[in-house]
Amino acid sequence: MSKELICKLNGISKIFPGVRALDNVSFDIYSGEVHAVVGENGAGKSTLMNILSGVYPADEGTVEFEGKPVLFREPKEAQLAGIAMIHQELSLAPHMTAAENVYVGRMPKKGLFIDKVKMYRDTQAFLDELGIDYISPNAIVKNLSVSEQQLLEIVKAMSFRSKMLIMDEPTASLTEGEIKFLLKIVDDLRRSGVAILYISHKLEEIMEIADKITVLRDGKHIETRERKDMDEQTMINLMVGREFDQSAHREFMSGYETRKPILEVEHLSDVRGRVNDVSFKLYEGEVLGLTGLVGAGRSELLETIFGAHLRKAGTIKLGGKEVRIKDTEDAINYGIALIPEGRKIQGLFLKMSVEDNMTMVYLKRLKSTLGLLNKNKVKGIADEYVKKLNVKTPSLQQCVNNLSGGNQQKTIVARWLMNGPKILFMDEPTHGIDIGAKSEIYRIIDDLAKQGVSIILLSSEMPEVLSLCDRIMVMHHGELRGVLGHDEADQVKIMSYTLDSAANDTKEGQTA
Repeated sequence: MSKELICKLNGISKIFPGVRALDNVSFDIYSGEVHAVVGENGAGKSTLMNILSGVYPADEGTVEFEGKPVLFREPKEAQLAGIAMIHQELSLAPHMTAAENVYVGRMPKKGLFIDKVKMYRDTQAFLDELGIDYISPNAIVKNLSVSEQQLLEIVKAMSFRSKMLIMDEPTASLTEGEIKFLLKIVDDLRRSGVAILYISHKLEEIMEIADKITVLRDGKHIETRERKDMDEQTMINLMVGREFDQSAHREFMSGYETRKPILEVEHLSDVRGRVNDVSFKLYEGEVLGLTGLVGAGRSELLETIFGAHLRKAGTIKLGGKEVRIKDTEDAINYGIALIPEGRKIQGLFLKMSVEDNMTMVYLKRLKSTLGLLNKNKVKGIADEYVKKLNVKTPSLQQCVNNLSGGNQQKTIVARWLMNGPKILFMDEPTHGIDIGAKSEIYRIIDDLAKQGVSIILLSSEMPEVLSLCDRIMVMHHGELRGVLGHDEADQVKIMSYTLDSAANDTKEGQTA
């Protein structure tokens, strides 16, 4: 199928109060191509996608679609023109069926009534067309996995017979196997002539799927190249504007047998059945990795230790002494901190300021004996951590929702570091942030370990786990399946435990 110019961006600029989010951006998009757009958080990727999908208009410049100038005033206009966007935060209605979600707001009618037969039949036809044979049109969305919901978003987009599909971090919450299937769907859409604008922080994924790559930096178009003329390091250097080493460098621990554990977990199970008979030890200054497939019980393990979920059985020891952690306040008082995965849902108060988000846990320490709060001390401690963690914000009073993902994550890290934790649980701390912010999170982890803070790092990114962790625990279906030292760990061994291969059946009950 010949590739035709479908969308042309001419000098697109967008200005928000105090910031020029896009500055004279121009490039072309062709049908039957995957065109990746990369850049650090704050580079202007999301702003550009929102203009193309009708969320808001450009302040300067024009968009041409299928040879004609267009100005979309709302997403529905873009959809009707043939442009659909799948956002990183999925927008499905959880209590409705798959078919109802696909046709929400435009359900087919038969007379005065909704034609459910046609709606379910047509949804099934779209599923068949995309080769998705394990999602039923009758399925309630809340019962679908994240990857299935992601695929349903694609079905919904293609039900508009979209000619251009914008995908924002589509694989951010998916497992390796789910990613492969999604990329196959993307490839099938490309072969059918759909133009795909693909945003991702996963550079290896972009090198696999993209035909062209456009780099944005500070709202400007830096370069567009064919994938064959780009490699990962060149992409990174163009994104940050300098030579950049994205890898993590740590001096790994050894001699565990001579050290005393700071945390000992013995035969821990939770009441919901997500964690089953898990035992391990964490040593002072250690970065202990925790990995496994989504749904393996990784987050639930950390949350149970932290007192967010009830224990069914097992003991927890801190410094050799058994403790009873009834709730999260107990955990905090014992010197444990948890940085959750969903920073926007579980971690941040999005309409509050950077200062308020950072200091909320620490405030009681800043009160006088009369219970009065010294506002200068609050501002001083917040300002100290903004500088220490290099949080990029115009002011401490900036609404945290206006920060990039990396700076939001550093805001949460600052909140918990203020409390001086001895043990820090980090659940997917680099999820959805750019390579520059990742590098800074890696530096923070290394600095904390050197200071003697003990860290459990939960991550689905294998290179991250291998480059940062002294030892690596692998979970499968709520059980600890294997523990690997840094010297013996590699991707093949981790995946064999992750997938619960027959060779690992003897590993049940293994203790870290």
